[in-house]
Formats: sequence, C-alpha cells, structure tokens
Amino acid sequence: MGPPGNRRACLLRVGVPVAPAFLFVRFGVGARGRAMAKGIPEVERQLEARVEELGLEVVEVEWAGSSNRRIIRVRIDRPDSRPGQGVSVDDCARVSRALEPWLDEHPAFGEKYVLEVSSPGVERPLVRYRDWVRFIGSRVQVKGTDVLVPGNRRVEGRLESVSGSPEAFRVRLQLDDGGGLELEGHGIASAHLVFDWDME
Repeated sequence: MGPPGNRRACLLRVGVPVAPAFLFVRFGVGARGRAMAKGIPEVERQLEARVEELGLEVVEVEWAGSSNRRIIRVRIDRPDSRPGQGVSVDDCARVSRALEPWLDEHPAFGEKYVLEVSSPGVERPLVRYRDWVRFIGSRVQVKGTDVLVPGNRRVEGRLESVSGSPEAFRVRLQLDDGGGLELEGHGIASAHLVFDWDME
C-alpha cells in the first residue's frame, strides 16, 4: 500500500488477449468545484505530447466523473502495433508514473482525480485518420451518424482504402455480400477493429 489517498492496481481483462489495463488513483491538490462537462483540449494536447515522448501514442482520451472527482481515461498503444500485439501493463504503469507529477501540478484539476491508463484492447477504436490508414486491410465495424445500409446504422466489412486528408477523408469498406460502401469521415459516429475470436 502507498501513502494515504494513493492507490495503485493492475487489472487484466479476462478473456481479452494482450489487453491489460492499469488503474492509478491519485489525489491531487488544488481548487475545488470546477465543472467538467467537457474535456480540456489543452490538457489533451499536452498529455498526448508527453505520451509520445515515451515512444507510445494516445488512442483516445475519455473524460468522466464530476467536479469533485474527475476521471481521465487514457488509452495508449504502440505506434507500430497490430491487432493482438500492443502495450503491456508495464507500459501503462510507465505512462501513469510520467503523467502523475504533471497532473498534480496542473491548475485545471481539483483536489481529487482518477487517472486510468489502459490498452485499447484487441477491438481497438479507430478514432483518428492515422488509425484508419494503419489498419487498411483489417475487418472493422462502423456506426454511422445516419443509416448506412437499409435499416441499420452499423456495418461490418474489410477496410479497403482511405483517401483524403485528416481534416476530410473517405473510407471504403468491402462488405460481406461482396458489395462496397464509401463513407465520409464526418458521417462516422464511431468505429473499431473486429477481432476474430475463432482464431484464438
């Protein structure tokens, strides 16, 4: 056990190969009562730069909790990872230790916060343009902001190509029925890799 108000725990998600999660709970010092309905872009940019200095990358940052107990969930990965081969518990712990002193001193945080650093799991979310480009050829599931195929906002297929730029890109999927589907990036609500559990 660490000092009062300071807890660490390593978690492994049962049944998910190479999908560790590291949970670090840290009580900082600072002002109370600041609302946290949205993320803080400045913090996210600085956080991403600090993770990159460690040779890793931020997949996504999720903000949760309340003004009295902020929760920052950071999913990290290796820049050259492939499905099923990513970060370790040690990587997550290393990132947590690197971010801790900086977050403790950051004026945007209150007296208590929770930092969770984890792998993205084998069904890695596709959040940024670079994610789409890296995983061309992989099977993905996409949820659209509108209906993508008759009666459904979700589709699965093989990611065939990505075109355009990070600001405005298009993806093309090869569907199971042999047809193709092109989507604008702004029409994608969420997406993730589809892991073939039968191969395990």
